[in-house]
Amino acid sequence: MPMPLRQSLRVGSYLLRKKLAGETKFPLLVELEPLFACNLKCAGCGKIQHPHDILKQRMPVEQALAAIEECGAPMVSIAGGEPLMHPQIDVIVAELIKRKKFVFLCTNALLLPKKLDKFKPSPYFTWVVHIDGLRERHDESVCKEGVFDEAVEAIKLAKARGFKVNTNTTFFNTDTPQTIIDVLNYLNDDLGIDQMQISPAYAYSKAPDQEHFLGVTETRELFRKAFADGRRRKWRLNHTPLFLDFLEGKADYACTAWGIPSYSLFGWQRPCYLMSDGYAKTYSELIETTDWDAYGRGRDPRCANCMAHCGYEPSAVLATMSSLRESIRAVRGA
Repeated sequence: MPMPLRQSLRVGSYLLRKKLAGETKFPLLVELEPLFACNLKCAGCGKIQHPHDILKQRMPVEQALAAIEECGAPMVSIAGGEPLMHPQIDVIVAELIKRKKFVFLCTNALLLPKKLDKFKPSPYFTWVVHIDGLRERHDESVCKEGVFDEAVEAIKLAKARGFKVNTNTTFFNTDTPQTIIDVLNYLNDDLGIDQMQISPAYAYSKAPDQEHFLGVTETRELFRKAFADGRRRKWRLNHTPLFLDFLEGKADYACTAWGIPSYSLFGWQRPCYLMSDGYAKTYSELIETTDWDAYGRGRDPRCANCMAHCGYEPSAVLATMSSLRESIRAVRGA
């Protein structure tokens, strides 16, 4: 499914300006992490492994805004940790919207009903609720029973209040084509989610569970079977057709991690939010002092099984923009 027209025009004009200016490395979307604390202890995430004094920290509003203004990205994904635990998260969102940034607030939705009144529906704002499968599978993933049901009720409440709601689903080697089909059918048809983001799990080094990450061959086979018979065209997936081709193994790209950089309490993370090879104080420093050619599958062994969107979705977007045929295909959502 293509992105909304307003967003498509803004991002398209942004990419065109960068191309005309001759810039080769620029941010498409920023992963903003204003805190690492969370109210869940998911097996596949290592953010809460930080020391207690780090988990208590909250990024000042001014610092968050300055980072986004410096890099100039048109889209911001606010993650963590659990962003709704930040006491001024509504202020950060409101200020980014004032700057006409497209804001995606990622949440496990447990605090969403209590915080909803602090936000207003906007064409620039979308909730992104983490759903890792249907009830049993999701609750197992987040290591707590009842979370799936709470998340579903929060989604229904937000949509009833006029908000756009997307979902983000990570798949592991315990998934099958049928579990993918089942959860996407549910989100698409039963819940009426606006758009769905999917990703194969990356072997995050600090995650408590190190046994269930997917390899490249497993990923391609899993999605090829799940997408068979044209199924992917009926789902409102928040991805370019070329990235979906990439997941199936029909296309391959070099990693462009600079396209979705991560900014956290520590600064700009090298080279992406899944790896930590140091931090830069500014986006310019990140771009100019990082050896980008050293990363990606076939270059760094840590990247061997990575097919995450933060490295390869920007590659697919750039490939789409460089081809008239693929641009038309993206508009059609084919």
